[in-house]
Amino acid sequence: MPEPTTPRDPRIHTDLAHLRKLAGSARALSFLPRQPARSALNGRHASRLRGRGLNFEELRNYQVGDDPRTIDWKVTARTGEPYVRVYTEERDRPALLLVDQRMSMFYGSQRNMKSVTAAEAAALAAFRIRAQGDRVGGIVFTDDTLAELRPKASNVALNRLLTCIADANCALHAEREVARSMPLNRPLEAAARIATTGNLILVFSDFAEVDDKTERLVRRLAQHNDVILFPVSDPSGLSLPEDFRIVASDGTLQVELDAREAETMRRVEEVVGSRIARAIGWTRKYGVPVLPLSAGRETLPQLMELMGLRGGR
Repeated sequence: MPEPTTPRDPRIHTDLAHLRKLAGSARALSFLPRQPARSALNGRHASRLRGRGLNFEELRNYQVGDDPRTIDWKVTARTGEPYVRVYTEERDRPALLLVDQRMSMFYGSQRNMKSVTAAEAAALAAFRIRAQGDRVGGIVFTDDTLAELRPKASNVALNRLLTCIADANCALHAEREVARSMPLNRPLEAAARIATTGNLILVFSDFAEVDDKTERLVRRLAQHNDVILFPVSDPSGLSLPEDFRIVASDGTLQVELDAREAETMRRVEEVVGSRIARAIGWTRKYGVPVLPLSAGRETLPQLMELMGLRGGR
């Protein structure tokens, strides 16, 4: 665990002031369909982003220079003259950010708590999406609360989202008792209710408390929206040093996990690894991009690297 120095240690808790400072750094990112060749969001690596939707405007006579693919063959056959369908791009695309601030996220062995990495990544994404002219909203959830902020095209709404994330993050502490953690299905169900079609949905979570229903919800969301998953993990959950010890708690009981106990550590590593593997499997099944984030590294360079941008390494 990072050494607890002060209650506002930025590795353990974030705040609104810090999240606001990320606005300038967010300019390097992009969530538009056109992506760098090395980006994990490029169609050659994962599912190509749909981008903003199209609105049907009118039917009109074919003119020289029109794209033949826009010809409406039914109307053309009925009238005996070539007609094309004219579309205009929607002015903006709603974006919904699901930000996990449950107790399972309140852990970090090297740099940040997973909860801080998720908060920073969500803030960077929110700033960039708003700068692109799109509406931004979010679903911020803890073990027992869920806040819904519908996408809006205003900096006031963006600030409200950042405030909600910061408040949820600062409420996390080691002594907090949790009777039962909220399953990931609840915020996904809320997202399905809000984002019916043509939305950009970003999920920042460690993907704890998932089941077969979770996969069905992701598939449902991905049918009519652009969904990007950001599984957040800690390096210690994937590869533990032999002398590593940690006290784990479910909110009531505590137990010390010793890396020298091979069977215990094997199960810990399997759980964390299986969460990420399960999410990556959804890429193959449903074309949902998965961009893994590590709490052991600085957040912005990771996002830049995943998006094939210079400066990511």
